[in-house]
Amino acid sequence: MAATIRLTVPAGAARPAPPVGPALGQYRLNLMAFCKDFNARTQKYKPDTPMAVTITAFKDNTFEFIVKSPSVTWYLKKAAGIESGSSRPSHVVASSITLKHVYEIAKIKQSDPYCQYMSLESISKSIIGTANSMGIKVVKDLD
Repeated sequence: MAATIRLTVPAGAARPAPPVGPALGQYRLNLMAFCKDFNARTQKYKPDTPMAVTITAFKDNTFEFIVKSPSVTWYLKKAAGIESGSSRPSHVVASSITLKHVYEIAKIKQSDPYCQYMSLESISKSIIGTANSMGIKVVKDLD
């Protein structure tokens, strides 16, 4: 193994231009092969969805990569319809989401490699904690 590279790339929009090109180029990896594979794996997501990707580069110039779903904060901002969280969480409420939103995000995150063996309930609790720290109030149903 030569290196581990972590990038955030928009879904279906990997191109040999920065940030992908320079990051992979310094390890002499095949840029076009990565771009084609990444775009094929992320075509089910909406364009411009930020995808976290971990690329493992090997000494023989081959590579493998794992694509993770977007971050919980990105999903929470989309669900709440806001650009950023509250500047003063627990004092100022930025927006509200329902428990149904939390459940839907938890179902998506359950497919991530590091959440595979977690229960839906524990993932949901983690998402509610993240929402609270962003100043997003979780309610039973919106009025």
